[in-house]
Amino acid sequence: MAQETVKTDWLTIDELGRETGMTVRTIRSHQARELLPPPDVRERVGYYGPEHVARLKLIQELQSEGFNLRGIKRLLESTGSPAQKLIGFGEAVRAPFANEEPQVFTAQELIDRFGTEDTERTIALATKAGMLVHLGGDRFEAPVPSLLEIAEEVVSNGVSLEPALAAVAKVGERCQSVARLFVQLYLDEVWKPFANEGYPDDRWTEVMASIENLRPVAAKAMQPIFELAMTREVDAAFGKELGRLTKTKGSRSSS
Repeated sequence: MAQETVKTDWLTIDELGRETGMTVRTIRSHQARELLPPPDVRERVGYYGPEHVARLKLIQELQSEGFNLRGIKRLLESTGSPAQKLIGFGEAVRAPFANEEPQVFTAQELIDRFGTEDTERTIALATKAGMLVHLGGDRFEAPVPSLLEIAEEVVSNGVSLEPALAAVAKVGERCQSVARLFVQLYLDEVWKPFANEGYPDDRWTEVMASIENLRPVAAKAMQPIFELAMTREVDAAFGKELGRLTKTKGSRSSS
């Protein structure tokens, strides 16, 4: 029974490496720096549990945020450190915003759906637009399947597929810039003052609620702004076309 517990609940260092995407050498280095608790040694074999996996993922998260190993050690050792809260906070706000479930398609299913001849180019454009994620082989995931439906709808209204996908890619780039503006606004007005106060415990709930509300508030702001911008652009573009058409008719009448 004890052996079965080791097999199901604990990992060897090689298995831990595969689970976390770290090399054995890196894991041993973290242990030597006392960033990782020692393993549970059984019959001369070290076994690592869920807390080791969580600690290594925490280290990875902090490194991705720009912390060096010395700084990470200080964060992990300090009493009442905000590091664990910050990581949990990040995981919460990175949770899927939409209610859609990702869908997986084969390359052939995508061809059948869009009726395209240049499969590789079309899939590359859709991947660049963020509509597809390559899972390996001929399998692709659509993180937000409704984007594929929107592309189909655009195509059904007379727009070629490639320009439609290229337009979606450009929209994604613009949205990234807008998102960066909102996030920077939050950092400057909410997070930095909170950090300067020393991350007081009684304000964590308030600050977390603020960032959780950031996405829906930003999305709510984007909709009417975009609709107004779209109205102006349509008026301007078709106003020019109307003027051109009027000129054409006038010149024909005079001749």
